[in-house]
Amino acid sequence: MPSLEDLLVRVQRGDKHAFSLFYDALAPRILGLCVHVLRDRAIAEEVTQEVFIELWNNASQFDARQGSASSWAFRLARLRSIDRLRSWQASQQRDDREYRLDSARAHSSVEDQALTAVEHDRLSHAIVAIGEPHSTAVRLAYFGGLSSREVAETTGVAVGTAKTRIRDGLKKLKAALRSDAQEGGTR
Repeated sequence: MPSLEDLLVRVQRGDKHAFSLFYDALAPRILGLCVHVLRDRAIAEEVTQEVFIELWNNASQFDARQGSASSWAFRLARLRSIDRLRSWQASQQRDDREYRLDSARAHSSVEDQALTAVEHDRLSHAIVAIGEPHSTAVRLAYFGGLSSREVAETTGVAVGTAKTRIRDGLKKLKAALRSDAQEGGTR
């Protein structure tokens, strides 16, 4: 199979088959990243579709000298997911708290279903507690499925820095979860 960069060059020329291969190679991981950010599979599927439409329409903007095709796609997916999340959060602020809680429960993601509500709450608080840039590195690597190199390209840092942030982030996450468990795990 051609590299993603080669496929994207062909997409720039309007090659629909190349785009189909590009989509097949990246769609599951792009969806995973969107689900993680948005916590709502249906909306994540919409955003994933929008991302691939944007990739098709803007393929000519890809420049392999500035990074890999997958990093370009993941960066776009992350930005679109954050945009959608911010839009959603703004609309939710206009609604009452009960509606937000019911909506969040009704649209829990695959990861949310795998964890109990308490475990998910503990993990969410712990990831926030480890702070930036570690929380972003851990989220991209472990929930987004990105390699250290892709985390580096997505966040604009050196590969060594990305690896350090992931490693240190996991250490901080472990400590935060231990601390939370010792405090009774209630939030």
